[in-house]
Amino acid sequence: MLSFLIRLFRKSGKRSYRDISPDEIFMDSKNLPDFDLYQFEGRLEKPISSKVFTILGSICLLIFLVFIFKFGDLQIVHGSFYKDRSENNKLKQILVLAPRGIIYDRNGEQIVWNQKSEENNVLSLRKYIDVSGFSNLLGFVKYPAKDKSGFYYEEEFLPKDGAELYLNEILSGRNGLELIETSVNGEVISQSVIQTPIKGEDAILSIDARIQGQFYKIMKDLANSVNFQGGAGIIMDVNSGEILAMTSFPEYSSEIMTDGNDAQKIESYYNDPNNPFLNRVIAGLYTPGSIVKPFLAFAALEEEIITPEKIIVSTGKLEIPNPYDPSKPTIFRDWKAHGAVDMRRAIAVSSDVYFYQIGGGFENQKGLGVDRIKKYLELFGFTKKTGFDFEKEATGIIPNPEWKEKTFDGEIWRVGDTYNTAIGQYGMQITPIQAVVATAAMGNGGKLVTPSILFTATSTVVSGIKIDGDAKNFQVAKDGMRMSAKEGTASGLNVSYVNIAGKTGTAELGARKQFVNSWVIGYWPYENPKYAFTVVMERGPVTNLTGATYVMRQLLDWMHIHTPEYFDNDIQ
Repeated sequence: MLSFLIRLFRKSGKRSYRDISPDEIFMDSKNLPDFDLYQFEGRLEKPISSKVFTILGSICLLIFLVFIFKFGDLQIVHGSFYKDRSENNKLKQILVLAPRGIIYDRNGEQIVWNQKSEENNVLSLRKYIDVSGFSNLLGFVKYPAKDKSGFYYEEEFLPKDGAELYLNEILSGRNGLELIETSVNGEVISQSVIQTPIKGEDAILSIDARIQGQFYKIMKDLANSVNFQGGAGIIMDVNSGEILAMTSFPEYSSEIMTDGNDAQKIESYYNDPNNPFLNRVIAGLYTPGSIVKPFLAFAALEEEIITPEKIIVSTGKLEIPNPYDPSKPTIFRDWKAHGAVDMRRAIAVSSDVYFYQIGGGFENQKGLGVDRIKKYLELFGFTKKTGFDFEKEATGIIPNPEWKEKTFDGEIWRVGDTYNTAIGQYGMQITPIQAVVATAAMGNGGKLVTPSILFTATSTVVSGIKIDGDAKNFQVAKDGMRMSAKEGTASGLNVSYVNIAGKTGTAELGARKQFVNSWVIGYWPYENPKYAFTVVMERGPVTNLTGATYVMRQLLDWMHIHTPEYFDNDIQ
Protein backbone atom coordinates (compact mmCIF):
# COMPACT_ATOMS: atom_id res chain seq x y z
CA MET A 1 0.00 0.00 0.00
CA LEU A 2 2.77 2.31 0.93
CA SER A 3 4.62 1.53 -2.24
CA PHE A 4 1.50 2.29 -4.25
CA LEU A 5 1.10 5.70 -2.68
CA ILE A 6 4.70 6.60 -3.30
CA ARG A 7 4.36 5.69 -7.01
CA LEU A 8 1.14 7.68 -7.26
CA PHE A 9 2.73 10.80 -5.72
CA ARG A 10 5.67 10.61 -8.09
CA LYS A 11 3.37 10.29 -11.06
CA SER A 12 1.14 13.24 -10.09
CA GLY A 13 4.10 15.55 -9.31
CA LYS A 14 5.86 15.02 -12.68
CA ARG A 15 6.60 18.38 -14.58
CA SER A 16 4.93 18.95 -17.95
CA TYR A 17 7.93 20.95 -19.37
CA ARG A 18 11.57 20.40 -19.73
CA ASP A 19 14.34 22.43 -18.21
CA ILE A 20 15.69 25.40 -20.32
CA SER A 21 19.23 24.95 -21.35
CA PRO A 22 21.67 27.78 -20.45
CA ASP A 23 22.69 27.94 -24.14
CA GLU A 24 19.12 28.77 -25.13
CA ILE A 25 19.00 31.56 -22.56
CA PHE A 26 22.13 33.23 -23.92
CA MET A 27 20.93 32.74 -27.48
CA ASP A 28 17.74 34.74 -26.76
CA SER A 29 19.64 37.58 -25.10
CA LYS A 30 21.68 38.12 -28.29
CA ASN A 31 18.51 38.46 -30.46
CA LEU A 32 19.68 35.81 -32.86
CA PRO A 33 16.23 35.62 -34.53
CA ASP A 34 16.87 39.20 -35.70
CA PHE A 35 13.66 40.79 -34.35
CA ASP A 36 13.00 44.51 -35.08
CA LEU A 37 13.28 45.75 -31.51
CA TYR A 38 12.16 49.30 -32.41
CA GLN A 39 8.88 47.92 -33.66
CA PHE A 40 8.54 45.72 -30.57
CA GLU A 41 8.78 42.57 -32.71
CA GLY A 42 8.92 39.38 -30.64
CA ARG A 43 7.42 41.06 -27.58
CA LEU A 44 4.01 41.10 -26.09
CA GLU A 45 1.90 44.25 -26.97
CA LYS A 46 -0.84 45.84 -24.99
CA PRO A 47 -4.22 45.63 -26.85
CA ILE A 48 -6.02 48.88 -27.99
CA SER A 49 -8.65 50.12 -25.61
CA SER A 50 -12.28 49.82 -26.72
CA LYS A 51 -12.75 53.54 -25.91
CA VAL A 52 -10.65 54.43 -28.94
CA PHE A 53 -13.03 52.60 -31.27
CA THR A 54 -15.98 54.28 -29.60
CA ILE A 55 -14.56 57.82 -30.05
CA LEU A 56 -13.49 57.16 -33.66
CA GLY A 57 -16.88 55.78 -34.53
CA SER A 58 -18.61 58.80 -32.99
CA ILE A 59 -16.52 61.21 -35.09
CA CYS A 60 -17.26 59.33 -38.30
CA LEU A 61 -20.95 59.31 -37.45
CA LEU A 62 -20.90 63.08 -36.81
CA ILE A 63 -19.22 63.78 -40.16
CA PHE A 64 -21.72 61.57 -41.92
CA LEU A 65 -24.67 63.36 -40.27
CA VAL A 66 -23.26 66.82 -41.21
CA PHE A 67 -22.82 65.66 -44.80
CA ILE A 68 -26.38 64.30 -44.92
CA PHE A 69 -27.70 67.57 -43.46
CA LYS A 70 -25.84 69.76 -45.97
CA PHE A 71 -26.80 67.51 -48.83
CA GLY A 72 -30.44 67.78 -47.81
CA ASP A 73 -30.14 71.58 -47.50
CA LEU A 74 -28.63 71.95 -51.01
CA GLN A 75 -30.79 69.40 -52.79
CA ILE A 76 -34.12 69.58 -51.00
CA VAL A 77 -34.48 72.89 -49.13
CA HIS A 78 -32.61 75.22 -51.60
CA GLY A 79 -32.36 72.96 -54.59
CA SER A 80 -34.54 75.04 -56.92
CA PHE A 81 -32.67 78.27 -56.01
CA TYR A 82 -29.26 76.89 -56.89
CA LYS A 83 -30.64 75.23 -60.01
CA ASP A 84 -31.94 78.58 -61.32
CA ARG A 85 -28.70 80.33 -60.40
CA SER A 86 -26.55 77.79 -62.16
CA GLU A 87 -28.67 78.01 -65.29
CA ASN A 88 -29.04 81.81 -65.43
CA ASN A 89 -25.87 83.26 -63.89
CA LYS A 90 -22.80 83.93 -65.97
CA LEU A 91 -19.10 84.17 -65.21
CA LYS A 92 -17.15 86.66 -67.32
CA GLN A 93 -13.50 87.56 -67.50
CA ILE A 94 -13.33 91.34 -67.83
CA LEU A 95 -10.23 93.09 -69.14
CA VAL A 96 -8.89 95.67 -66.69
CA LEU A 97 -6.93 98.21 -68.75
CA ALA A 98 -3.65 99.28 -67.21
CA PRO A 99 -3.33 103.06 -66.76
CA ARG A 100 -0.61 104.68 -68.85
CA GLY A 101 2.32 106.38 -67.19
CA ILE A 102 2.09 110.03 -66.20
CA ILE A 103 4.14 112.59 -68.16
CA TYR A 104 5.87 115.40 -66.25
CA ASP A 105 7.82 118.40 -67.43
CA ARG A 106 11.37 118.98 -66.22
CA ASN A 107 10.09 120.79 -63.10
CA GLY A 108 7.72 118.02 -62.03
CA GLU A 109 4.50 119.54 -63.36
CA GLN A 110 1.99 116.99 -64.66
CA ILE A 111 1.28 117.63 -68.32
CA VAL A 112 -0.41 114.28 -69.07
CA TRP A 113 -2.17 112.18 -66.42
CA ASN A 114 -5.01 109.70 -65.82
CA GLN A 115 -8.49 110.21 -64.41
CA LYS A 116 -10.98 107.55 -63.33
CA SER A 117 -13.99 107.25 -65.59
CA GLU A 118 -17.38 107.60 -63.87
CA GLU A 119 -18.99 105.35 -66.44
CA ASN A 120 -16.28 102.76 -66.93
CA ASN A 121 -14.33 101.46 -63.94
CA VAL A 122 -11.91 99.44 -66.08
CA LEU A 123 -10.66 102.40 -68.13
CA SER A 124 -8.62 105.40 -66.96
CA LEU A 125 -9.22 108.51 -69.07
CA ARG A 126 -6.22 110.33 -70.48
CA LYS A 127 -6.04 114.02 -69.55
CA TYR A 128 -3.77 116.74 -70.96
CA ILE A 129 -2.54 120.08 -69.68
CA ASP A 130 -5.07 122.83 -70.38
CA VAL A 131 -2.54 125.17 -72.00
CA SER A 132 -2.12 125.81 -75.73
CA GLY A 133 1.08 124.82 -77.45
CA PHE A 134 1.47 121.21 -76.28
CA SER A 135 -0.56 119.08 -78.68
CA ASN A 136 2.00 118.49 -81.43
CA LEU A 137 4.57 117.82 -78.72
CA LEU A 138 2.45 115.39 -76.67
CA GLY A 139 0.29 113.83 -79.39
CA PHE A 140 -2.78 111.83 -78.39
CA VAL A 141 -4.04 108.28 -77.95
CA LYS A 142 -6.97 106.23 -79.17
CA TYR A 143 -8.81 104.30 -76.46
CA PRO A 144 -9.17 100.50 -76.87
CA ALA A 145 -12.28 99.76 -78.91
CA LYS A 146 -15.20 97.70 -77.56
CA ASP A 147 -18.41 96.32 -79.01
CA LYS A 148 -22.01 97.12 -77.96
CA SER A 149 -21.93 94.55 -75.18
CA GLY A 150 -18.87 96.16 -73.66
CA PHE A 151 -16.37 93.55 -74.81
CA TYR A 152 -12.95 95.02 -75.67
CA TYR A 153 -11.77 93.65 -78.98
CA GLU A 154 -8.77 95.97 -78.81
CA GLU A 155 -6.79 95.61 -75.62
CA GLU A 156 -4.23 98.42 -75.86
CA PHE A 157 -4.17 102.21 -76.02
CA LEU A 158 -3.09 103.21 -79.51
CA PRO A 159 -0.66 106.19 -79.43
CA LYS A 160 -0.99 108.40 -82.49
CA ASP A 161 1.72 111.05 -82.30
CA GLY A 162 4.13 113.03 -80.17
CA ALA A 163 5.48 111.92 -76.80
CA GLU A 164 2.61 109.44 -76.43
CA LEU A 165 4.03 107.62 -79.46
CA TYR A 166 7.76 108.22 -78.93
CA LEU A 167 7.64 107.00 -75.32
CA ASN A 168 4.98 104.33 -75.71
CA GLU A 169 7.23 101.50 -74.51
CA ILE A 170 7.79 103.41 -71.27
CA LEU A 171 4.22 104.63 -70.79
CA SER A 172 2.39 101.37 -71.58
CA GLY A 173 1.38 99.17 -68.64
CA ARG A 174 0.28 95.53 -68.37
CA ASN A 175 -3.47 94.83 -68.40
CA GLY A 176 -5.22 92.83 -65.66
CA LEU A 177 -8.26 90.51 -65.48
CA GLU A 178 -11.35 90.60 -63.28
CA LEU A 179 -13.80 87.70 -62.82
CA ILE A 180 -17.42 88.89 -62.56
CA GLU A 181 -20.53 86.79 -61.84
CA THR A 182 -23.79 88.32 -63.06
CA SER A 183 -27.43 87.28 -62.84
CA VAL A 184 -29.77 86.84 -65.77
CA ASN A 185 -30.82 90.44 -65.18
CA GLY A 186 -27.26 91.65 -65.51
CA GLU A 187 -26.82 92.37 -61.83
CA VAL A 188 -23.35 91.80 -60.44
CA ILE A 189 -23.45 89.07 -57.81
CA SER A 190 -19.73 88.73 -57.13
CA GLN A 191 -16.46 89.93 -58.55
CA SER A 192 -12.77 89.45 -57.90
CA VAL A 193 -9.50 90.51 -59.51
CA ILE A 194 -7.58 87.49 -60.70
CA GLN A 195 -4.73 89.45 -62.34
CA THR A 196 -3.87 92.95 -61.07
CA PRO A 197 -3.11 95.54 -63.80
CA ILE A 198 0.34 97.13 -63.68
CA LYS A 199 0.50 100.86 -64.40
CA GLY A 200 2.92 102.14 -67.05
CA GLU A 201 6.11 103.90 -66.02
CA ASP A 202 6.10 107.67 -65.65
CA ALA A 203 8.23 109.86 -67.94
CA ILE A 204 9.95 113.17 -67.29
CA LEU A 205 10.38 115.42 -70.31
CA SER A 206 13.12 117.98 -70.80
CA ILE A 207 10.39 120.49 -71.69
CA ASP A 208 9.75 123.46 -69.43
CA ALA A 209 5.96 123.79 -69.53
CA ARG A 210 6.11 127.49 -68.65
CA ILE A 211 8.28 128.36 -71.66
CA GLN A 212 6.40 125.98 -73.95
CA GLY A 213 3.04 127.64 -73.32
CA GLN A 214 4.38 131.19 -73.59
CA PHE A 215 6.29 130.40 -76.80
CA TYR A 216 3.08 129.27 -78.48
CA LYS A 217 1.07 132.23 -77.20
CA ILE A 218 3.53 134.78 -78.61
CA MET A 219 3.69 132.95 -81.94
CA LYS A 220 -0.08 132.64 -82.20
CA ASP A 221 -0.70 136.30 -81.33
CA LEU A 222 1.75 137.49 -83.99
CA ALA A 223 0.39 135.13 -86.65
CA ASN A 224 -3.15 136.31 -86.01
CA SER A 225 -2.20 140.00 -86.01
CA VAL A 226 -0.10 140.13 -89.20
CA ASN A 227 -1.44 137.11 -91.11
CA PHE A 228 1.29 134.50 -90.94
CA GLN A 229 -0.04 131.11 -92.04
CA GLY A 230 1.83 129.20 -89.36
CA GLY A 231 4.97 129.01 -87.32
CA ALA A 232 7.41 126.79 -85.47
CA GLY A 233 9.90 127.30 -82.68
CA ILE A 234 12.43 125.20 -80.78
CA ILE A 235 15.01 125.75 -78.01
CA MET A 236 17.62 123.04 -77.44
CA ASP A 237 20.60 122.39 -75.16
CA VAL A 238 23.67 122.63 -77.43
CA ASN A 239 25.54 119.88 -75.54
CA SER A 240 22.96 117.27 -74.54
CA GLY A 241 20.31 117.79 -77.22
CA GLU A 242 17.59 118.20 -74.56
CA ILE A 243 14.70 120.22 -75.97
CA LEU A 244 13.55 122.98 -73.65
CA ALA A 245 10.58 124.02 -75.79
CA MET A 246 9.16 122.87 -79.12
CA THR A 247 5.96 124.32 -80.44
CA SER A 248 4.07 124.41 -83.73
CA PHE A 249 1.26 126.73 -84.80
CA PRO A 250 -1.59 126.06 -85.49
CA GLU A 251 -2.41 122.97 -83.47
CA TYR A 252 -5.25 120.63 -82.52
CA SER A 253 -6.42 119.64 -79.02
CA SER A 254 -4.90 116.42 -77.66
CA GLU A 255 -7.84 115.92 -75.32
CA ILE A 256 -10.49 116.39 -78.01
CA MET A 257 -8.70 113.94 -80.30
CA THR A 258 -8.28 111.41 -77.48
CA ASP A 259 -11.89 111.64 -76.28
CA GLY A 260 -13.13 111.39 -79.87
CA ASN A 261 -16.61 112.71 -78.98
CA ASP A 262 -16.61 116.16 -80.61
CA ALA A 263 -17.02 115.04 -84.22
CA GLN A 264 -17.61 118.58 -85.49
CA LYS A 265 -14.40 119.93 -83.98
CA ILE A 266 -12.37 116.95 -85.17
CA GLU A 267 -13.72 117.38 -88.70
CA SER A 268 -12.70 121.05 -88.61
CA TYR A 269 -9.14 120.01 -87.81
CA TYR A 270 -9.01 117.74 -90.84
CA ASN A 271 -10.52 120.41 -93.09
CA ASP A 272 -8.22 123.21 -91.91
CA PRO A 273 -5.99 124.21 -94.87
CA ASN A 274 -3.23 125.21 -92.44
CA ASN A 275 -2.99 121.60 -91.24
CA PRO A 276 -2.88 121.70 -87.42
CA PHE A 277 -1.69 118.07 -87.37
CA LEU A 278 1.60 119.02 -89.04
CA ASN A 279 4.39 119.29 -86.50
CA ARG A 280 6.18 122.06 -88.35
CA VAL A 281 9.32 121.74 -86.23
CA ILE A 282 10.16 118.30 -87.59
CA ALA A 283 8.08 117.98 -90.76
CA GLY A 284 7.65 121.52 -92.05
CA LEU A 285 9.85 122.28 -95.06
CA TYR A 286 10.82 125.91 -95.57
CA THR A 287 13.07 127.96 -97.81
CA PRO A 288 15.69 129.17 -95.30
CA GLY A 289 16.97 132.39 -96.82
CA SER A 290 19.97 134.06 -95.20
CA ILE A 291 20.24 131.85 -92.10
CA VAL A 292 22.58 129.63 -94.18
CA LYS A 293 25.18 132.41 -94.52
CA PRO A 294 27.24 131.66 -91.36
CA PHE A 295 27.62 128.06 -92.53
CA LEU A 296 28.78 129.12 -96.00
CA ALA A 297 31.23 131.55 -94.42
CA PHE A 298 32.73 128.64 -92.46
CA ALA A 299 32.89 126.56 -95.66
CA ALA A 300 34.70 129.34 -97.55
CA LEU A 301 37.29 129.63 -94.77
CA GLU A 302 37.80 125.87 -94.62
CA GLU A 303 38.31 125.76 -98.38
CA GLU A 304 40.67 128.78 -98.17
CA ILE A 305 38.99 130.68 -100.98
CA ILE A 306 38.86 133.89 -98.92
CA THR A 307 40.23 135.38 -95.71
CA PRO A 308 37.98 136.87 -93.01
CA GLU A 309 39.53 140.29 -93.57
CA LYS A 310 39.05 140.56 -97.32
CA ILE A 311 36.71 143.39 -98.30
CA ILE A 312 33.95 142.98 -100.88
CA VAL A 313 31.93 146.03 -101.87
CA SER A 314 28.17 145.77 -102.20
CA THR A 315 26.59 148.51 -104.28
CA GLY A 316 23.21 146.85 -103.97
CA LYS A 317 23.59 144.53 -106.94
CA LEU A 318 25.91 142.19 -108.82
CA GLU A 319 25.98 142.46 -112.62
CA ILE A 320 26.97 139.51 -114.77
CA PRO A 321 27.88 140.55 -118.36
CA ASN A 322 25.76 139.16 -121.14
CA PRO A 323 28.14 137.83 -123.84
CA TYR A 324 25.38 138.07 -126.43
CA ASP A 325 24.15 141.57 -125.56
CA PRO A 326 26.45 143.67 -123.32
CA SER A 327 23.66 146.18 -122.85
CA LYS A 328 21.56 143.63 -121.02
CA PRO A 329 23.61 142.18 -118.14
CA THR A 330 22.09 139.71 -115.72
CA ILE A 331 21.53 141.47 -112.41
CA PHE A 332 21.46 139.81 -108.97
CA ARG A 333 20.22 142.26 -106.40
CA ASP A 334 21.18 142.72 -102.76
CA TRP A 335 18.44 143.73 -100.34
CA LYS A 336 20.33 147.02 -99.83
CA ALA A 337 23.70 148.61 -100.61
CA HIS A 338 26.04 147.66 -97.75
CA GLY A 339 29.26 149.20 -99.02
CA ALA A 340 32.58 147.61 -98.07
CA VAL A 341 32.16 144.54 -95.84
CA ASP A 342 34.49 141.84 -94.54
CA MET A 343 33.22 138.38 -93.61
CA ARG A 344 32.07 139.19 -90.07
CA ARG A 345 30.19 142.28 -91.17
CA ALA A 346 28.77 140.50 -94.23
CA ILE A 347 27.17 137.98 -91.85
CA ALA A 348 25.97 140.75 -89.53
CA VAL A 349 24.30 142.88 -92.22
CA SER A 350 23.42 139.83 -94.37
CA SER A 351 25.05 141.06 -97.56
CA ASP A 352 23.79 139.04 -100.53
CA VAL A 353 26.51 140.33 -102.87
CA TYR A 354 29.24 139.07 -100.54
CA PHE A 355 27.74 135.56 -100.47
CA TYR A 356 27.00 135.57 -104.20
CA GLN A 357 30.72 135.95 -104.74
CA ILE A 358 32.02 133.40 -102.22
CA GLY A 359 29.27 131.01 -103.30
CA GLY A 360 29.52 131.20 -107.09
CA GLY A 361 32.62 133.31 -107.68
CA PHE A 362 32.98 136.69 -109.40
CA GLU A 363 35.91 138.16 -111.31
CA ASN A 364 39.04 137.43 -109.22
CA GLN A 365 37.07 136.02 -106.26
CA LYS A 366 36.83 132.25 -106.33
CA GLY A 367 33.55 130.62 -105.37
CA LEU A 368 32.71 127.42 -103.49
CA GLY A 369 30.53 126.08 -106.28
CA VAL A 370 27.30 124.24 -105.72
CA ASP A 371 28.90 120.88 -104.89
CA ARG A 372 30.89 122.29 -101.99
CA ILE A 373 27.93 124.36 -100.84
CA LYS A 374 25.91 121.18 -100.70
CA LYS A 375 28.75 119.28 -98.99
CA TYR A 376 29.15 121.75 -96.12
CA LEU A 377 25.46 122.31 -95.54
CA GLU A 378 25.02 118.55 -95.29
CA LEU A 379 27.94 118.37 -92.84
CA PHE A 380 25.94 120.67 -90.56
CA GLY A 381 22.94 118.33 -90.83
CA PHE A 382 20.79 120.12 -93.39
CA THR A 383 18.65 117.71 -95.45
CA LYS A 384 19.56 114.92 -93.00
CA LYS A 385 17.29 113.34 -90.40
CA THR A 386 18.38 114.42 -86.94
CA GLY A 387 17.35 111.19 -85.24
CA PHE A 388 14.52 112.78 -83.28
CA ASP A 389 11.78 111.00 -85.26
CA PHE A 390 13.03 108.85 -88.12
CA GLU A 391 9.51 108.13 -89.39
CA LYS A 392 8.02 111.62 -89.53
CA GLU A 393 11.04 113.88 -90.01
CA ALA A 394 11.22 115.53 -93.41
CA THR A 395 14.63 115.79 -95.09
CA GLY A 396 14.48 118.69 -97.53
CA ILE A 397 16.51 119.69 -100.58
CA ILE A 398 19.76 121.42 -101.44
CA PRO A 399 19.57 122.18 -105.17
CA ASN A 400 22.28 120.93 -107.54
CA PRO A 401 22.51 120.31 -111.31
CA GLU A 402 21.02 116.81 -111.07
CA TRP A 403 18.05 118.11 -109.10
CA LYS A 404 17.45 120.93 -111.59
CA GLU A 405 17.69 118.64 -114.61
CA LYS A 406 15.16 116.27 -113.10
CA THR A 407 12.81 118.96 -111.77
CA PHE A 408 12.84 121.31 -114.75
CA ASP A 409 12.81 118.90 -117.66
CA GLY A 410 16.49 118.80 -118.50
CA GLU A 411 17.44 122.44 -117.87
CA ILE A 412 21.11 123.06 -117.25
CA TRP A 413 22.61 124.58 -114.10
CA ARG A 414 23.76 128.19 -114.36
CA VAL A 415 25.92 130.41 -112.18
CA GLY A 416 22.81 132.34 -111.11
CA ASP A 417 21.44 129.14 -109.59
CA THR A 418 24.60 128.88 -107.48
CA TYR A 419 24.24 132.52 -106.43
CA ASN A 420 20.66 132.01 -105.27
CA THR A 421 21.52 128.76 -103.50
CA ALA A 422 24.34 130.58 -101.64
CA ILE A 423 21.79 132.89 -100.01
CA GLY A 424 19.35 130.08 -99.13
CA GLN A 425 16.90 130.70 -101.97
CA TYR A 426 15.99 128.88 -105.16
CA GLY A 427 14.82 125.33 -104.43
CA MET A 428 16.44 124.90 -101.01
CA GLN A 429 14.19 123.53 -98.25
CA ILE A 430 15.02 122.61 -94.67
CA THR A 431 13.22 121.87 -91.38
CA PRO A 432 13.43 123.98 -88.20
CA ILE A 433 14.84 121.04 -86.23
CA GLN A 434 17.69 120.72 -88.77
CA ALA A 435 18.34 124.45 -88.37
CA VAL A 436 18.58 124.22 -84.55
CA VAL A 437 20.94 121.22 -84.74
CA ALA A 438 23.17 123.14 -87.19
CA THR A 439 23.05 126.26 -84.99
CA ALA A 440 23.99 124.21 -81.92
CA ALA A 441 26.91 122.71 -83.87
CA MET A 442 28.10 126.20 -84.75
CA GLY A 443 27.92 127.21 -81.09
CA ASN A 444 29.53 124.10 -79.58
CA GLY A 445 32.38 123.82 -82.07
CA GLY A 446 31.06 121.21 -84.49
CA LYS A 447 29.13 118.55 -82.52
CA LEU A 448 25.91 117.41 -84.16
CA VAL A 449 23.74 116.39 -81.21
CA THR A 450 20.58 114.31 -81.43
CA PRO A 451 17.53 116.23 -80.18
CA SER A 452 15.59 114.57 -77.36
CA ILE A 453 12.52 115.39 -75.25
CA LEU A 454 13.65 113.15 -72.37
CA PHE A 455 15.03 114.90 -69.31
CA THR A 456 18.71 114.22 -68.48
CA ALA A 457 19.32 112.91 -71.99
CA THR A 458 22.83 111.76 -72.74
CA SER A 459 24.63 113.78 -75.39
CA THR A 460 24.65 111.81 -78.62
CA VAL A 461 26.61 112.84 -81.71
CA VAL A 462 24.65 111.99 -84.86
CA SER A 463 26.18 108.87 -86.47
CA GLY A 464 29.42 109.61 -84.63
CA ILE A 465 29.92 112.75 -86.76
CA LYS A 466 31.75 115.79 -85.50
CA ILE A 467 32.51 118.49 -88.04
CA ASP A 468 36.26 118.49 -88.42
CA GLY A 469 36.96 122.17 -88.83
CA ASP A 470 39.44 124.76 -87.63
CA ALA A 471 38.29 126.38 -84.37
CA LYS A 472 39.33 129.79 -85.75
CA ASN A 473 36.95 129.37 -88.66
CA PHE A 474 34.07 128.50 -86.32
CA GLN A 475 34.93 131.59 -84.31
CA VAL A 476 34.76 133.94 -87.31
CA ALA A 477 31.24 132.75 -88.14
CA LYS A 478 30.25 133.05 -84.47
CA ASP A 479 31.70 136.57 -84.31
CA GLY A 480 29.55 137.52 -87.30
CA MET A 481 26.44 136.15 -85.57
CA ARG A 482 27.25 138.09 -82.41
CA MET A 483 27.73 141.27 -84.45
CA SER A 484 24.38 140.60 -86.13
CA ALA A 485 22.64 140.56 -82.73
CA LYS A 486 24.46 143.67 -81.54
CA GLU A 487 24.11 145.91 -84.59
CA GLY A 488 22.98 143.92 -87.61
CA THR A 489 19.80 142.34 -88.88
CA ALA A 490 19.22 140.45 -85.61
CA SER A 491 19.65 143.52 -83.41
CA GLY A 492 16.19 142.92 -81.99
CA LEU A 493 17.94 140.26 -79.88
CA ASN A 494 20.40 142.74 -78.34
CA VAL A 495 19.16 142.39 -74.77
CA SER A 496 20.89 143.53 -71.58
CA TYR A 497 20.61 140.33 -69.56
CA VAL A 498 22.38 137.83 -71.84
CA ASN A 499 24.72 137.99 -74.86
CA ILE A 500 22.98 136.50 -77.88
CA ALA A 501 24.49 135.37 -81.18
CA GLY A 502 21.94 135.33 -83.98
CA LYS A 503 21.17 135.39 -87.68
CA THR A 504 17.98 136.30 -89.50
CA GLY A 505 16.62 135.07 -92.78
CA THR A 506 13.83 136.25 -95.08
CA ALA A 507 12.91 133.84 -97.84
CA GLU A 508 10.70 135.18 -100.63
CA LEU A 509 7.78 133.04 -101.79
CA GLY A 510 5.09 133.10 -104.43
CA ALA A 511 5.10 133.83 -108.13
CA ARG A 512 5.24 137.57 -107.47
CA LYS A 513 7.33 137.16 -104.27
CA GLN A 514 4.43 138.54 -102.29
CA PHE A 515 5.00 136.25 -99.28
CA VAL A 516 7.96 135.52 -97.02
CA ASN A 517 9.17 133.01 -94.48
CA SER A 518 10.70 134.92 -91.58
CA TRP A 519 13.55 133.13 -89.76
CA VAL A 520 15.84 133.70 -86.84
CA ILE A 521 18.47 131.32 -85.46
CA GLY A 522 20.97 131.78 -82.64
CA TYR A 523 22.32 130.67 -79.30
CA TRP A 524 23.16 131.99 -75.83
CA PRO A 525 25.30 132.93 -74.08
CA TYR A 526 27.72 133.91 -76.81
CA GLU A 527 30.83 133.26 -74.67
CA ASN A 528 29.86 129.77 -73.49
CA PRO A 529 26.87 128.50 -75.50
CA LYS A 530 24.19 126.55 -73.62
CA TYR A 531 20.98 126.88 -75.65
CA ALA A 532 20.34 127.17 -79.38
CA PHE A 533 17.05 128.37 -80.87
CA THR A 534 15.22 128.52 -84.16
CA VAL A 535 11.99 130.32 -85.02
CA VAL A 536 10.26 130.44 -88.39
CA MET A 537 7.06 132.31 -89.16
CA GLU A 538 5.47 130.84 -92.25
CA ARG A 539 4.14 132.58 -95.34
CA GLY A 540 3.42 136.09 -94.17
CA PRO A 541 2.92 139.20 -96.30
CA VAL A 542 6.14 140.66 -97.74
CA THR A 543 5.14 144.12 -96.54
CA ASN A 544 5.18 143.03 -92.90
CA LEU A 545 8.36 143.89 -90.98
CA THR A 546 7.54 141.97 -87.80
CA GLY A 547 8.45 138.29 -87.78
CA ALA A 548 10.53 135.61 -86.14
CA THR A 549 12.95 137.98 -84.38
CA TYR A 550 10.00 139.65 -82.64
CA VAL A 551 8.74 136.26 -81.40
CA MET A 552 12.13 135.32 -79.97
CA ARG A 553 12.69 138.73 -78.37
CA GLN A 554 9.30 138.62 -76.66
CA LEU A 555 10.03 135.15 -75.36
CA LEU A 556 13.51 136.09 -74.09
CA ASP A 557 12.09 139.08 -72.23
CA TRP A 558 9.41 136.89 -70.64
CA MET A 559 12.00 134.26 -69.67
CA HIS A 560 14.21 136.92 -68.11
CA ILE A 561 11.38 137.70 -65.68
CA HIS A 562 9.81 134.27 -65.14
CA THR A 563 12.62 131.77 -65.78
CA PRO A 564 15.89 133.67 -65.19
CA GLU A 565 17.74 130.44 -64.37
CA TYR A 566 18.30 129.83 -68.09
CA PHE A 567 20.54 132.86 -68.54
CA ASP A 568 24.17 133.47 -67.79
CA ASN A 569 24.46 136.39 -65.38
CA ASP A 570 28.02 137.25 -66.41
CA ILE A 571 27.28 139.75 -69.17
CA GLN A 572 30.41 141.08 -70.84
